[in-house]
Amino acid sequence: MLLPPDRSHVATEARNAASAALDVMSTLEVVQLLARDQHDAVAAVEACAAELAAFAEVAAAQLAQGGRLIYAGAGTSGRLGVLDASECPPTFRSDPAQVVGIMAGGDGALRKSSEGREDEWEGIAEEFERLGVCEKDAFVGIAAGGTTPYVLGALRLAKARGAVTAFLTCAPHARPECCDHWLVLATGPEVLTGSTRLKAGTATKIALNAITTAVFVKRGKVYGNLMVDLAATNDKLVDRAIRIYREFFPSDTSASALDALRNAEGSLKLALVMRAHQCSRSAASARLAACEDNLRACLHRDDAH
Repeated sequence: MLLPPDRSHVATEARNAASAALDVMSTLEVVQLLARDQHDAVAAVEACAAELAAFAEVAAAQLAQGGRLIYAGAGTSGRLGVLDASECPPTFRSDPAQVVGIMAGGDGALRKSSEGREDEWEGIAEEFERLGVCEKDAFVGIAAGGTTPYVLGALRLAKARGAVTAFLTCAPHARPECCDHWLVLATGPEVLTGSTRLKAGTATKIALNAITTAVFVKRGKVYGNLMVDLAATNDKLVDRAIRIYREFFPSDTSASALDALRNAEGSLKLALVMRAHQCSRSAASARLAACEDNLRACLHRDDAH
């Protein structure tokens, strides 16, 4: 076995002075310390807000031209990318192919650790070939410590294929040349040294939430703060869709809102346009298309057709 690269300089590998006596603390003290430490995750994302917003703007533009937002990572970072991608279709009624999460070791690594795969510089090549990654896409490599070969190799390959690239990391270090957007969440040392599933993981989750939510707000998937493009696929989401529908048309009953959703084949956005303009589902779809799928523009444009 060869001696591995020295990572002692990586901020997420440093010892946290506040938890130096972690093993002799009471359970309550451990929990309280872990909770307090999470505040650093929020602060780190807030400090990176401008960079996150700039990337979200570019990613939204890439989706507008038919591209995708693609995440890749290993371990916790990879799982968080897959999680964020998988939550976009039910939240925004987006095409599952629009936001893609790739994990070192494949889907099996979501449940069973496959940490050895993160050392493969070309580990993502086959997946990129299958997806046909190109200049229309926006790619985010996620690596809490910033040194993962799988992610760094993916960044280089994504750049070579013409995609817009971003590197999301929780440890400041030299910016890779293949990185168009440098997203640094400086969370610092973990309570449990090196365990980046803690506040680094929290910061990463917040950042990914921010990126996709901002992207789909820009893509017209939101009206005010309402999830108007949700897919009503279970009781909870049907109930939410009914309540949102009645925000627009409070005089309508829940039963009539449900009928409207059924007539719109579960699409809340179509149901709202059909009700507002007293038109068929196909006419509502055409109206939305004329307004680039923006509900606000469609509801307030009488000549949209």
